[in-house]
Amino acid sequence: MLWNVLPLLLVSLLAPDVPSRQLARTRGPMDSLRASIGRRVAEVKDAVVGVAFRDLETGDTLFVNADDSFHAASTMKVPVMIELFRRIDSHALRLDQGILLINQFGSIVDGSPYALDPASDSDSSAYTLTGTRVTVRELLDRMITRSSNLATNALIELVTASSANATAHALGATNIRVLRGVEDGKAFQANLNNTTTARDLAVLLDAIETGKAASRSSCDAMRDVLLRQEFNEEIPAGLPTGVKVAHKTGWITGVRHDAAIVYPTGRKPYVLVVLTRQIADDKLARQLIVDISRLVYAAAVPSHAPSQ
Repeated sequence: MLWNVLPLLLVSLLAPDVPSRQLARTRGPMDSLRASIGRRVAEVKDAVVGVAFRDLETGDTLFVNADDSFHAASTMKVPVMIELFRRIDSHALRLDQGILLINQFGSIVDGSPYALDPASDSDSSAYTLTGTRVTVRELLDRMITRSSNLATNALIELVTASSANATAHALGATNIRVLRGVEDGKAFQANLNNTTTARDLAVLLDAIETGKAASRSSCDAMRDVLLRQEFNEEIPAGLPTGVKVAHKTGWITGVRHDAAIVYPTGRKPYVLVVLTRQIADDKLARQLIVDISRLVYAAAVPSHAPSQ
């Protein structure tokens, strides 16, 4: 009788060890990465950081304060872009469609008019185009690659903030809040701000990469414009030379973000979002994002990790 039971006992004792070993292999690097990120963040006094990492090659994920809400700054331009391409897919808009560019917008508080200051816009050259018809394609490119506030507000008037918000929620970014265009002073004073979480931006970038955000061709087009980003001092700066990055940055006083799809050579990409606030020195905030990017790459692609 004992000999009949013994094999069953051995199976019951040994079987739990198999998934435990597998769990150690899959979670071990992420636990180490979480600790490394925690130590790096702790070096910056009062810093609040949200991180979302999703590896499309291995399925590994890491979330650190990923559901904490941050002022979205210019990362809100990602859901605006998605909504724009969905309108193009439905033939409601065309990329070659011309839009009369006017520097006047209505506050969401009371409809009162306001204008944008070219000196506060990272794409001041866009203001030379006011009074002319500019294609949706050019406005889109300026909104993402140069983070043009003027182009952004023009496109939001075209697709509406509420539609961009609804589309983001439908894709699973359920805590993002797209309320308005940029530099609406009355809305800012009323705390009516665009907000996001690291997890939400990761969901949207994942949807672009996997072809779920819009049609496959539109997702490819979105990825292409994100790859042309001209501000590359955060996540890309922590990567080896030549690694492609499709990303959108965002910053206002005390806030700096980067949300990216990273394309290591010879494997599927990974999504990394790093949001920061309460860092008065912008250089410290930028370097923090660079270092987190370097740590993530070293964990995700250890054989090709850049030197410290």
